[in-house]
Amino acid sequence: MKCDAVVLAAGYSSRAGTNKMALVIDEKTVLERVIETLRTVCEKIVVVGGHNFNVIKKITDKFDRVTLVENKDYPLGMFSSVKRGTSEMDTDFFLIPGDYPLIKESTYRKMQDSDGEFIVPVYNGRRGHPVLIRKNLISRLNEEPVESNLKAFRDRCEVAFIDIDDEGILMDIDTMSDYENIRDIIKKGE
Repeated sequence: MKCDAVVLAAGYSSRAGTNKMALVIDEKTVLERVIETLRTVCEKIVVVGGHNFNVIKKITDKFDRVTLVENKDYPLGMFSSVKRGTSEMDTDFFLIPGDYPLIKESTYRKMQDSDGEFIVPVYNGRRGHPVLIRKNLISRLNEEPVESNLKAFRDRCEVAFIDIDDEGILMDIDTMSDYENIRDIIKKGE
């Protein structure tokens, strides 16, 4: 089943105090790790940049099948980036913040094979990322006001919560402590 991806990489990274997409773990940036896993399951990947756009461009320029688009409205919040990325989609797509480098390929594949128009992974009772949005929702999502948010939109959809054996769906980088924890997990696993 054809599936694309939108990666959100436009934010300020204010809690981390540095551009978390460009943080390096074993010679690869956090964003590169997210893209590399997505490339195993997606034909087209759209990265939405905003703050530190040129830094994100240097990272995405390394990849084919990856397009960087600019969200000039990124100061309005994450949902403006969701809408910007969705405007580039024409098929089912994963939506993922760019700071989730531990998600397994098997998680993406299990989500692709699931039923529902808006699919949310669950690990030990906790909801995580990415979400999978079916193509029939694209126009509705594009029409959603920028003042809205993904949760409000999701709650008006046919949502499927699926159990996933992947703690990575819960592990993003908000702080430098989160980064150090994820870096340690990756180093132990390699």
